[in-house]
Amino acid sequence: MHTRTYTVRAYYEATGLMRLRGAILDEKPPGLYFPEDPEPLPIHQMVVDLVLEVPSLTIADVDVVMEVTPHLHCTTIETSYESLIGLSIARGFNRQLTERFGGPSGCTHIGALLRAMAPVAVQSMWSMRQIDPENAPVTVEADDIEARRKAMSFNLNSCHVWAEDTELAQTALAGESIGIPVWGTNRLKKLGRPEEDWPAW
Repeated sequence: MHTRTYTVRAYYEATGLMRLRGAILDEKPPGLYFPEDPEPLPIHQMVVDLVLEVPSLTIADVDVVMEVTPHLHCTTIETSYESLIGLSIARGFNRQLTERFGGPSGCTHIGALLRAMAPVAVQSMWSMRQIDPENAPVTVEADDIEARRKAMSFNLNSCHVWAEDTELAQTALAGESIGIPVWGTNRLKKLGRPEEDWPAW
C-alpha cells in the first residue's frame, strides 16, 4: 500500500567540511488511486542538504527542498530549518530537533529524514579522515585516557557493543588495538590480500 525510501549520502566538501544529502520518497503503488495508472504515485519527495564542520559535526549550512508535497502550503516551512545552523548533528540532535520542530512547528517528514541522516554523518567520520589528512585522528599519549575518551566520543556508549564496560570499549580506552572490522577482514580475503594491508591508523 505504501513505500517509503530514505537515501542518505555523505560527500567530501572541502578540508574540514562534509556535505550530507538526504532524500525521502513516499510512493503509492500503481493503480491504487487511479485505475490503470502504470506508475507509482509519489506523494512526498523532499531533499535536505547539510554542510557539516568536521570533527564537531556542527551544521554550517542547511537547504531544504520539498519537491512533491500534498499541500501547497507545505513548502512554507523550508527556510525555517536554517535555524539548525550552529547545532551539532551528533549526540543530542534528536532532542534539539524535537524542541525546535516537533508537532506543529515543523514537517513530520523532514524531521524523520533528519533523524535518518544523523547516523550517516557519524559513520562517515572515518571516511572523511581517510580522504582528508587534515582530519586524521589525533595521536593520543598512552596514559591520556581522557583524551582517548574524547576521541572515542562518537562511539562510546552509542550501542551495546560500545557500552563503556564492554571488552571492546575497555580495549580501545586502554589504547590497544580492537582489530580489523569484520567487513575489512572479509574484503581483504576477497581481494586475496593479507591482514597487514589494513591501514594502521
